[in-house]
Amino acid sequence: MVDAATLEKLEAGYKKLAASDSKSLLKKYLTQEVFDALKTKKTSFGSTLLDCIQSGLENHDSGVGIYAPDAEAYSVFADLFDPIIEDYHKGFKKTDKHPPKNWGDVETLSDVDPTNEYVVSTLVRCGCSMEGYPFNPCLTEAQYAEMQDKVSSTLSGLEGELKGTYYPLKGMTKEVQQKLIDDHFLFKEGDRFLQAANACRFWPTGRGIFHNDAKTFLVWCNEEDHLRLISMQMGGNLKEVFARLVNAVNDIEKRVPFSHHDRLGFLTFCPTNLGTTVRASVHIKLPKLAANLAKLEEVAGKYNLQVRGTRGEHTEAEGGVYDISNKRRMGLTEYEAVKEVHDGIKELIKIEKEM
Repeated sequence: MVDAATLEKLEAGYKKLAASDSKSLLKKYLTQEVFDALKTKKTSFGSTLLDCIQSGLENHDSGVGIYAPDAEAYSVFADLFDPIIEDYHKGFKKTDKHPPKNWGDVETLSDVDPTNEYVVSTLVRCGCSMEGYPFNPCLTEAQYAEMQDKVSSTLSGLEGELKGTYYPLKGMTKEVQQKLIDDHFLFKEGDRFLQAANACRFWPTGRGIFHNDAKTFLVWCNEEDHLRLISMQMGGNLKEVFARLVNAVNDIEKRVPFSHHDRLGFLTFCPTNLGTTVRASVHIKLPKLAANLAKLEEVAGKYNLQVRGTRGEHTEAEGGVYDISNKRRMGLTEYEAVKEVHDGIKELIKIEKEM
């Protein structure tokens, strides 16, 4: 049973949210009926509705406002997660099933900008959760430490171009810290949305960063998700970047199994990253198209791409450089998500050249 203090917090938070002018998906779908049906439920990890929605109850300016404290939460609190997932992932209905993992034929991809005129850099990342562990809000300090041991020993087994070094955040020297900040590798402690979701407890225990010697492959351990795998390099060779990520995921997954759901694909802390969890993005300069932002958005939209400022969401395009990435993560394969970016960027460059 859910204890009285939790229920009290839920009731008070829900009243405030209902009376607010919040535009979050949480407010949109947490009706009184859904609230009453879910407020006394718990997962086997002990997670309650409050663990799922406390960030959205505290931050009325959230876009989404809900996180999954453990893998089971997606099933136990499905009456709330399903409509939010459908809305965010553009029509992925509760009767839909995410396709099985498929990295496709990497050879069919190419360098989208072989002359290096437009694309500054390319990045493909994915999030993975380790099987058998809940997500951040339910992890104990001992589990954080145990997970980091598993991750660092797994990563130390990587060979070839993936071979590199793991740096735990705890006890990190100022020199190493500065070096990782200068390389733009180091993540900071979570923002207020993650803080409110209880995702930053015991910081910096169990958190760390790995990068290969060439600094083209990165792993974040226990930042927002258990693992964030990132492959990147300068220029537009999407084929090379994607191939590196695929090799790394396949290698790591052999040693550390990932949480997977028959219907939702790979499971992540935030429902916006479910499914493939893949985000492929390029930093690109398109001065002529950028002068007509509506046209840029229209072409990008045809390929389900998102146009953002240089440093991501809610930022400006510095020096005319845009961050363009795939919007869709659910209902398509990993390969298809990356192929949308590949084809969309080629089309944008073609239009830019013709203008």
